[in-house]
Amino acid sequence: MQSPLQLLLDLFDEPKARPTARPPAVAPTLPAEEIERSPGEPLAQLLAPQAFRHPDANREARLGEVLVAYEFRRAKRKNIGFSVGPEGLVVSAPRWVPVGEVEQAIRTKARWIVNKLEAARERQERLEAARIEWKDGATFPYLGEQVIVVLDPRHDFRETGGVLNTAGETLPGLARTTLRIGVAQNAGPAQIRDAVQAWLMRQARQLFTERLDHYAPQLGVQWRKLSLSSAGTLWGTAHSDGSIRLNWRLVHFRLPVIDYVVAHELSHLRVMDHSPRFWETVRSVVPNYPELRGQLKDDAIPVW
Repeated sequence: MQSPLQLLLDLFDEPKARPTARPPAVAPTLPAEEIERSPGEPLAQLLAPQAFRHPDANREARLGEVLVAYEFRRAKRKNIGFSVGPEGLVVSAPRWVPVGEVEQAIRTKARWIVNKLEAARERQERLEAARIEWKDGATFPYLGEQVIVVLDPRHDFRETGGVLNTAGETLPGLARTTLRIGVAQNAGPAQIRDAVQAWLMRQARQLFTERLDHYAPQLGVQWRKLSLSSAGTLWGTAHSDGSIRLNWRLVHFRLPVIDYVVAHELSHLRVMDHSPRFWETVRSVVPNYPELRGQLKDDAIPVW
């Protein structure tokens, strides 16, 4: 029992705070985009390192944080070879070289391999982005500029293949040149593509002839025959008899790039190799050829 003094003191004391009940713990929630970055994408794929996989891969290597699945071949050669293309990495080695030595060579060239694979993937993505959907209003590059396809069945363009028109005004960044071709509005993609290709090949032959005639006298050579090719990666060839073969797809590039290829092939009529003397011959008529050569390798053109 409390004394009177204790009761009096209790009257002037501040009431003691009662401990508040804590709410039950709730598991933290994450935004939906943090839980699932894309529909149906497995978690293992999100956590996996960057990977490059050749479709015919039979071995793989971890190069830093990058997983490289490559095709390994035994070949008649003197040393270990590396080739990087759109499909991925191919490693070739003589039969007498142990696999361990091949793997060590891959680790030694890891930085080069990864850089080449990344560049090849980026180029392939650019090529896919440049793929044309052949229809009325499709666009394609011609001499470095975008051209709009216009289906015009009212006119017959059999003599010219089509008519190129340049609009007087257009919005910045939009194509201002149109190619009218005599194809029906309900034509299929293949028919439209073939009509545009026929027109481009006609332009290519005329333009290449003009540029060959322009540079041949400057180089002191004479060309005798021009052929058009559709090679996948070869832009031109030259033979000692004066015949020149050029890829018609060059007309997608700017004129200076075309001039570089023309001068390159004509220079082979003087020097049939790629020695320093050859490159000096090219430089004599195209001084900035290294820059143009780089554009030829890096610029993405449509996949036909």
